[in-house]
Amino acid sequence: MGAQRYYYVYILASGIGGTLYVGVTNDLFRRIGEHRDKAVAGFTRAYDVERLVYYETHESIDGAIEREKRLKRWRRGWKVQLIEEQNPNWVDLFAGLRP
Repeated sequence: MGAQRYYYVYILASGIGGTLYVGVTNDLFRRIGEHRDKAVAGFTRAYDVERLVYYETHESIDGAIEREKRLKRWRRGWKVQLIEEQNPNWVDLFAGLRP
């Protein structure tokens, strides 16, 4: 058997209380690095959304994608509450990730 693979649902913000972006990936460190480096044209580059304020781990890609879709449908206030339950000061969590 191979090593366990994990999938991540994450929320980025442009700043405290700023614009939010919800995404999913199998390599959180790499993907957040891409957002921070503005490597891909799109929403996060256009709105300068690069602060990792929330993430959760899933054992299946299907579960992660389902959760991402659900979070994208949430009202903004619910997303803010989710972030602030675990990260009340909207600290950028990227520094704590390991490649």
